[in-house]
Amino acid sequence: QVHVVESGGGLVQPGDSLRLYCAASERTFNQYNVGWFRRTPGKEREFLAAISWNGGSKSYADSVKGRFTISRNGAKNTVYLQMNSLKSEDTAVYYCAADQQSAYSRRWYINEDAYDTWGQGTQVTVSS
Repeated sequence: QVHVVESGGGLVQPGDSLRLYCAASERTFNQYNVGWFRRTPGKEREFLAAISWNGGSKSYADSVKGRFTISRNGAKNTVYLQMNSLKSEDTAVYYCAADQQSAYSRRWYINEDAYDTWGQGTQVTVSS
């Protein structure tokens, strides 16, 4: 089982961009489907995006489609979440999660129960 670590969070202004990183030290990370979620106080964890183990399939929540982009670099054992045109309502703790499966479906991976490995999260604050 891999251990994932998120980074790249911080304080930005509305309209800014930010890139989040989900990294693992294990080479087997390339066999994992990976998702990004976020949580704000008082709310359930929200699905944002997911990517298949080979990068061939990607899924997005309607709330971020067109603004957020998920990608991965197998050589660097890293999955990215590029966030553009950030809004104050994007303020949250962002988590990446991973699941080792050769199959991928959006219907499954929009659910947090699909993942068996979670990072500790990285805080993103969007404020002027």
